[in-house]
Amino acid sequence: MSRLAILGARLVDPASGRDEIGDVLVENGKIAALGAGIFADGIPEGTENIEADGLVLAPGLIDMRVVTGEPGTEHKETLASAGRAAAAGGVTTMVVMPQTNPVIEDISLVDHIRRSGRENSPVNVLIAGALTKGLNAEEMTELGLMSDAGAVMFSNGDTPISDTRLMRRIMAYSSTFNALIAHRPMDPYLSQGSCAHESDYSSRLGLPAAPAVSERIIAERDIALAELTGGRTLLDLISSEETLPAIRRAKARDLEVAASVSINHLALNEMDIGDYRSFAKLDPPLRTENDRKALLNAIDDGTIDVIVSSHDPRPAGEKRRPFAEASAGAVGLEILLSAGLTLVADGQMDLMAFLAAVTCNPAALLGLEQGNLEEGAPADLILFDAGAPWLCDAEMLASKSKNTPFDGRHMQGKAVMTICNGKIVFERRTTAN
Repeated sequence: MSRLAILGARLVDPASGRDEIGDVLVENGKIAALGAGIFADGIPEGTENIEADGLVLAPGLIDMRVVTGEPGTEHKETLASAGRAAAAGGVTTMVVMPQTNPVIEDISLVDHIRRSGRENSPVNVLIAGALTKGLNAEEMTELGLMSDAGAVMFSNGDTPISDTRLMRRIMAYSSTFNALIAHRPMDPYLSQGSCAHESDYSSRLGLPAAPAVSERIIAERDIALAELTGGRTLLDLISSEETLPAIRRAKARDLEVAASVSINHLALNEMDIGDYRSFAKLDPPLRTENDRKALLNAIDDGTIDVIVSSHDPRPAGEKRRPFAEASAGAVGLEILLSAGLTLVADGQMDLMAFLAAVTCNPAALLGLEQGNLEEGAPADLILFDAGAPWLCDAEMLASKSKNTPFDGRHMQGKAVMTICNGKIVFERRTTAN
């Protein structure tokens, strides 16, 4: 029997509201006991002891939006390298998006990714199946078969589905087996050819830009379809204040509507593009400071349910180009926790709200046992130092690609140890960088 004892940690669990100093006993991949005084009669013989010394112990992060290069473009990222990056960032479960080559659109690809994840990744790998064949937004895939094969949700990646009749069919069909449909709210016609947020700033830079209303239009359409069909909908990667009232109205009517936001859009704004800084080119684009602040408030009040890394590795050759020609995307698996803790340290976000959005909320949407500190729950845990200052150096990241807009940025808070299924999969000997 394998045992771990974590001693003297600050136990923080947003699922239960727990915030106390205590210990945790892990046996055979599960939380066997936790709280103050659980070792009053002594620690069981043969147990590996970990002195937490007041570090925060929380559920491992669940990242619902991770792009990898496997299969097809392994030079960008493999499941193994993504898994290592996840472990270093305190992420114990990652959901892989379907935009691979070939696209994850049938049961054979779902099975392949699941097996490769089990064999090569130190953390849990889950799969989002494609909504349409080839992500072409024209023909629905076999959602039911992929769900039976283990896909935990469905997405069309970064390609929005403009055909409302097709989207209605997808939601209606998926509602018969309670599948979660994640869709990017973006009008493809208003956003076509754009690379920035439509504002005075992008105009001064001379960049083709898309208005925030592009997001609201499709978000309101998808909310209406969710009400019509009873489908479970995740509005994926909300980026603007303009979309939030529609989400609040949907939640007030108890519709099966949730929303996600990337950590990039909580920590950065359009000014971070700077002088055509292509590493800050993202999709959706970084928007105004007012948008950023509104998104932070939406995390604290529960309007937005989930924070994701939106990990999207891109080789240097795709990023070191003129801004309009560079690929959009940033790596984020190692950044998610630290960027969130930096916002907490700055007083911009509540710690419990942040942790809920990366643990118990995604677990509830995906129907997972993880995401909480309770006896019998999987021992997917992180120890982190919320006060550790460090400087982000892209070249030191575990990801194969190094494209991050946080390069050179001072941050606060870092994972010290990551435990997945009761096994230590990452340990940082020092919190200094």
